[in-house]
Amino acid sequence: MWALTLCVSTLIASEFMPVSILTPIASDLHLTEGAAGQAIAVSGLFAVLTSLSIATLTRGIDRRTLLLGLTLLMLLSGLTVAFAPNYLVFMTGRALLGVVVGGFWSMSAATVLRLVPEDQVPKALGLLNGGNALATTVAAPLGSFLGQYIGWRGAFFVVVPLAAVTFAWQWLTLPAMPSDRRTVGTSALGILRRPRARIGAAAVALLFAGQFALFTYVRPFLEGVTQLGVSSLSVVLLLMGAGGLCGTWLFGRLVARSLSTALILAPVALAAIACMLVAFGTLAVPTAILLTLWGVVGTGAPVAWWTWVARRFPDDAEAGGGLLVAVVQLAITLGAAGGGLLFDVGGYRATFLASAVLLLAGAVLAALDARPANAATTGVAR
Repeated sequence: MWALTLCVSTLIASEFMPVSILTPIASDLHLTEGAAGQAIAVSGLFAVLTSLSIATLTRGIDRRTLLLGLTLLMLLSGLTVAFAPNYLVFMTGRALLGVVVGGFWSMSAATVLRLVPEDQVPKALGLLNGGNALATTVAAPLGSFLGQYIGWRGAFFVVVPLAAVTFAWQWLTLPAMPSDRRTVGTSALGILRRPRARIGAAAVALLFAGQFALFTYVRPFLEGVTQLGVSSLSVVLLLMGAGGLCGTWLFGRLVARSLSTALILAPVALAAIACMLVAFGTLAVPTAILLTLWGVVGTGAPVAWWTWVARRFPDDAEAGGGLLVAVVQLAITLGAAGGGLLFDVGGYRATFLASAVLLLAGAVLAALDARPANAATTGVAR
């Protein structure tokens, strides 16, 4: 589990590294910042395609072999991006990473179930989510800091030795996990045939699309609007990450009290923060506070949605998890892509206000989803 947690941390750090070094990437590859932001979008797109197909395509392949193969692919992605001579090769490396993201997260719950006793599954899943939160905390400020001294390519190359260590650790510790070629279960898309699943999927899609329409372009906003230098920018990104660690703990407690409240509160709070960033974005201290709160809510929200999957689809948790991965990654793709287009055409105000609109729409759908969810918990409906 510790080896898998290191894999999660390295993977998440790789996925969101462009956020903190978007400006130097754009400058070096002669791109607009919006075009550079598509590095997030392309990894999300390939994560969607992988999450929807990997269970079928890899049926019969030992899960140990598959995890090791995905880890090697993560290493290859880091090398490709770090040495990319042009935009096409750069985006190819990001696409490879998307395959790893979709594959790993789609398999994560099933892998944990096979590695630890049943009574330790919650603790093991918490360990994986802790690796996720830790990577979210350090990736942005570390990328910004390293980019200042060794360039954006050097920042991406740091992932390569971490991936190598992860591969070696998994090679030494993971047991064989044979996959039965004859096993056929509910597919991720099959879950969408259920009406209650469609509302929740739309709500989570709007949440993540709105979140990443803004989050992807935090660095150019801080540099161009708030007028922060690299050192100050790194501090703000670190505060966002620290807020994320707190958010994981806070939302865990909130979900235990009321899942529906957590699902509705998160997009409403993020929409309010987006609007306040438009109003106060030129002021350094208010902006730092607002982005710290963004980290608290944005990182904590997935805790609520993974709980939603477990409660809504107790008999099809793996298929529900695959659906969630696909929806989230597609939303990240569309949010980052759409936010980039708006950022280039209309500036940060258009991007941030569009983010707020998407988030509020997600809150409305989460509220609609809450009624049948509550009915389900009382046994009235399934």
